[in-house]
Amino acid sequence: MSRPNAVRGRLTLLLTALLLGVSSALAPALPADAAPARNRHGHGQGYGYKHGHGLRLDARPAHPADAAEPADTYWTPQRMRAARPAPASKTTGAPRPTTTPTPPPTTPPSHPFDGLPQVGTFFWTDGSNTGRFCGGTVVRSPHRDLVVSAAHCLRSPDPKRHLSFVPQYHDGLKPHGIYPVERIYLDQRYYDLGTNAGARWDYAVVRLGTREDGAEVEEVTGGFDLLPYPGYGHRNVRLIGYPGSKDTTHPKPLDCTSSTHRYTSTDPAAPGDFLEISCAGYIGGTSGGPFLVRDFTGYALIGVIGGYHTGGDFPDVSYSSYFTVDTLALYLHAVHGDPPATPRQGV
Repeated sequence: MSRPNAVRGRLTLLLTALLLGVSSALAPALPADAAPARNRHGHGQGYGYKHGHGLRLDARPAHPADAAEPADTYWTPQRMRAARPAPASKTTGAPRPTTTPTPPPTTPPSHPFDGLPQVGTFFWTDGSNTGRFCGGTVVRSPHRDLVVSAAHCLRSPDPKRHLSFVPQYHDGLKPHGIYPVERIYLDQRYYDLGTNAGARWDYAVVRLGTREDGAEVEEVTGGFDLLPYPGYGHRNVRLIGYPGSKDTTHPKPLDCTSSTHRYTSTDPAAPGDFLEISCAGYIGGTSGGPFLVRDFTGYALIGVIGGYHTGGDFPDVSYSSYFTVDTLALYLHAVHGDPPATPRQGV
């Protein structure tokens, strides 16, 4: 990432944060039957909906069995290894072309490694009790408890039991412990429009609870800067993803460095401009993995695998929604503890 882009992204972050300081003006409208509780930071914590719409986002268990078995105990190495990608991934969802093109010879290879402390995996079980996973990245925040992922991983209102985040997951290990999910922030337009028409907003900000010993995730792992409007052209972008398929086991994340450019969708059902990157082997399961560029403090997050066709049609080309003021507004909602958007009835 060039120095002008880093400066521009950081200034945009600061200036926009000032402009959006009164976040109540941007907060999503609540149903009339929603009633807030409070969390450990004194922010709104969990809203109950009589009609059962939206995700269970508060710190209370989503199922009675969850209270009897803590996430740290439930997510054994065997269960984590057996988890499957979130349903809307690079191998499912929107219709795909019937033939796969030959990857260009310049596609950079990826290689497995033990990961970074700031990058990890969300694990949960779905309504059929199938283990699921999706990637996420810890970003710097005042309360040190925020992770950014792909919205298509977490959009479904189906029950998500044992929903937790494992930083630097690899080889069935939890090197920094496990953190329960408290709240999930998605743009209301993504709920309303869906994974194709809403592809420009395919990102999520997730607020975590503390580890069993009371530590916040960023206190343990550190975090990366979140940069809106980073520009499309970057020469050295690090792409990290957690692949998985029914045919093989991938106990480690993949790492690749490549360049990005602007891709304008030609699919009228999935409009928008996206970051595009070529890296070999990013199959289903890598959704939510970070696009990282160097900045003054180490790395900055400029995208997550998702967006156009939930991350792309083929393993060697991946996409990200472009981070804008909408991304920053979602981040500020999470920082302030505002009530999250939820699926509308009938949508």
